[in-house]
Amino acid sequence: MAEDRTFRIMAPEPNETCELCASPGGAVLHSEPLCRVVLVADADYPAFCRVILNRHVREMTDLDASERLRLMTVVFAVERALRETLRPDKINLASFGNMTPHVHWHVIPRWRDDRHFPQPIWGCAQREQPARHPAPPELGAAIATALAAAAA
Repeated sequence: MAEDRTFRIMAPEPNETCELCASPGGAVLHSEPLCRVVLVADADYPAFCRVILNRHVREMTDLDASERLRLMTVVFAVERALRETLRPDKINLASFGNMTPHVHWHVIPRWRDDRHFPQPIWGCAQREQPARHPAPPELGAAIATALAAAAA
């Protein structure tokens, strides 16, 4: 008899070893029942944000339609806030989960002069470059404003 893996794959599983279950994952800029937005501690990318689901789920398709919509609304609001606040050359959005299989999105402002551009930030550095684009203190407020505009 073949093993039925459907339940194990689809069911949210608490995971004591998951870093995103065990810690906030960064400095919390916004929190709501479904997810939180954090500022990642990355010296090269000081305005790097993550949108993290508040329960342990491995894949976006494990969420119902309304949860997927809300999560992406938050991701896009963070992108808008970063664009309006920092005016980067590009925003990278990514959801991998290979290292941490917990639904989360990376929202990373990029500049042509950053260490890795045009490569992904996890790739080989293209130049030695200290961070020149710090996260502004008003970023949390900008994210709240972008979320309010998205809800309108």
